[in-house]
Amino acid sequence: MKLGIVILAAGQGTRMKSRLPKVLHPLAGKPLLAHVIETARSLEPDAMVVVYGHGGERVREALDGPGLQWVEQAEQLGTGHAVQQALPALKDLDRVLVLYGDVPLMRRESLQSLVAAAPSGFGLMTMNLDDPTGYGRILRNEQGQVQGIVEQKDASPEQLRICEVNTGIMLVDAASLARWLEQLTPQNAQGEYYLTDIVALAVAEGVEIRIAQPEDPVEAEGVNDRLQLAALERIYQRWQAEVLMRDGVTLKDPARFDLRGSLRTGMDVSLDVNVIIEGEVVLGDNVSVGANTVLRNVRVADNVLIRENCVIEDAVIGPDSAIGPFSRIRPGTELTGGAHVGNFVEIKNSTIGLGSKVNHLTYIGDTLMGAGVNIGAGTITCNYDGAYKHRTTIEDKAFIGSNTALVAPVTVGEDATIGAGSVIAKDAPAGELTLARGKQVTIKGWKRPKKGA
Repeated sequence: MKLGIVILAAGQGTRMKSRLPKVLHPLAGKPLLAHVIETARSLEPDAMVVVYGHGGERVREALDGPGLQWVEQAEQLGTGHAVQQALPALKDLDRVLVLYGDVPLMRRESLQSLVAAAPSGFGLMTMNLDDPTGYGRILRNEQGQVQGIVEQKDASPEQLRICEVNTGIMLVDAASLARWLEQLTPQNAQGEYYLTDIVALAVAEGVEIRIAQPEDPVEAEGVNDRLQLAALERIYQRWQAEVLMRDGVTLKDPARFDLRGSLRTGMDVSLDVNVIIEGEVVLGDNVSVGANTVLRNVRVADNVLIRENCVIEDAVIGPDSAIGPFSRIRPGTELTGGAHVGNFVEIKNSTIGLGSKVNHLTYIGDTLMGAGVNIGAGTITCNYDGAYKHRTTIEDKAFIGSNTALVAPVTVGEDATIGAGSVIAKDAPAGELTLARGKQVTIKGWKRPKKGA
């Protein structure tokens, strides 16, 4: 049977108090709607339609991709009206699954349980809540059969005591859905066309409503304001932390960890508090990451120590290296292995050779560094002339004295030594000591300026 999925994403989200469309607000580093689309794709539908409204062009530009169809709901006339706009894009389908762009945590397994519960006809996802305030209530007859849904604003005091609520997610026969949508009327407190009203229409035709429920009720929670968004963020991060810990990762405090992408790990990986993982990150065996560190699109080999307060992005860290604290490794950098990068060191678009050390207060940019090099504190590569970037080459076993400026393009030869405080603007030969210092001069009688003088 051919399955179509409609994702309703046309709400204005006024309670977010933002110019950004609600469904583009991020959870775990990607838009709410992106989570829903990803889950929907995992069901391998024959068609997938996103109904957009407020800020829709921004939404489409941000998330358009293969297999997605976009339909505008120009007027906000309710969920039934929104699905009706999508019908022309859902021709020749057998069933239609309705999802919501602001409900990001619904799991694939829960949706599969709905599909299994209603292989044909009408499937409805409900949940039981201790406090059902704000949700539509499920109405059942004495035999326990679903008869309809009443929204909170239209419910009687007796109906408001019902704890089984509607999540809004439903699976409906496509032909029947089109027929029932035509029968909807806006006779309710909101003056809108409620999609939920098709439940009563189905019952009137003798269609049995099959029920499924998510494993965890939070899966069906939506986002209407920033408080709810923050709450779902922590739930999602807790889920990810639990998966990692079951896979053998040590998290010093699972409540203070954020995964905003994907993380693959070897054995005996340890992450201290407030580590943030973004993009695609791979950590090898015996990797330890210190507190307050950000890893963004990084591959880290075995036996690497990353100390506290580091930012590493779009880089490759070779085995047996040590980084930090307070190091910044920028895009295009590769530590071949056994390297030491210390406090307040910034490296960009450079290769650091086997066993080389850059331990203190240094900037290395656009540099090819050999093995066994030692870089003294305060060294900088002057790689930018105001218009173009230039490369520096530092060959094996070179020693660069403290407070040295290497003016690119320049090469420091193998086993060369550069005296502290030098400005090197010409190639330094291998195996020799090169100095470039101005003559020290004392100006007798000079007085430092003083305020008020």
